[in-house]
Amino acid sequence: MTSLIQKYANEPVWAVVGASNDRSKFGNRIYRTLRSAGYRVFAVNPREDEIEGDVAYKSVADLPEAPTVVDMVIPPRFALSTVQQAKDKGVQAIWFQPGSEDPEAIQWAGENGLDVVESCILVHHVQNPGK
Repeated sequence: MTSLIQKYANEPVWAVVGASNDRSKFGNRIYRTLRSAGYRVFAVNPREDEIEGDVAYKSVADLPEAPTVVDMVIPPRFALSTVQQAKDKGVQAIWFQPGSEDPEAIQWAGENGLDVVESCILVHHVQNPGK
C-alpha cells in the first residue's frame, strides 16, 4: 500500500467524488486542500452545480477528461457504480477515504486493473504535484 500511496499522492489530476460546499465535511476539505496545493481537481456531486466556485460534475462519467485518481468520499453503497464508471473513464487508481470503503467495490477494482488505496489523503504530505 505504501508504494501506491507514494505513486499516486502527487499525481496532478484528481477527482473528488463527494465534494461538498459544506466546509465542515471532508469532501470539501479534501477538495480545497488538493486544489490549493496545485492539483487539477474535479468536483463530483450529483446534487451540486458548483463546489467552491468550480463546476461540479454529476458523475465520474460526466468528467471532461479522465483523472489519474478518483478520491472516494461517499457512502459505501455508491462505491461500486462509481468505481465501474471510473474504469470506463480510464482512471488508474481509486483512493478510498476512511468510511467510504466497500469490499465489493474494492475487489471489483482490483480484478479490473485499477490500483486501490485505502487511506486519508489529508494525512499524507500533499504538495505541488509533480515536484
